[in-house]
Amino acid sequence: MKALRPLVLAVITLIAGLLSWAGARLWNSVGSLPGVPAAAPIVLAVIAVVLTATAISLRGRLRAQRDRVPGAKGVDPLSAARAVVLGQASALVAALVTGVYGGMGVFLISLWDTSPARKGQSLTALFAVVAGIAVMAAALWLQQVCKLPEDPDDPSVPDRTR
Repeated sequence: MKALRPLVLAVITLIAGLLSWAGARLWNSVGSLPGVPAAAPIVLAVIAVVLTATAISLRGRLRAQRDRVPGAKGVDPLSAARAVVLGQASALVAALVTGVYGGMGVFLISLWDTSPARKGQSLTALFAVVAGIAVMAAALWLQQVCKLPEDPDDPSVPDRTR
């Protein structure tokens, strides 16, 4: 499984943000732009907390297993792989959602003076962006925690000490 790179997440967020901003402008010119749901930042924050708690739990268990602590509960490799896949999927979805709410938020900020009702929605979009970034950061950390150490005896891995 290939590691998810922060640059991929940034590009997805940027493209989704630009498309969302353009779509919000078009939608608002044709009719009324729907509001930003208040549950969006809450759900993203809960996902970030779950991913962070999983990373903390796995990090401690992997450290105890590596240090051969007596009575330490080991980590099932399949469970670690599932956690990484969950983190990567969450990060990709969060990148898309962060871009969408970021683009909508930028558009809503441009309406700040003309529509006082959009102020609350722009703040909700801002909180959703912050929570989305937290999901991506937690997912990347979880991926780093579950990364296997390189085997120094493996001839297919190039020696980086030279």
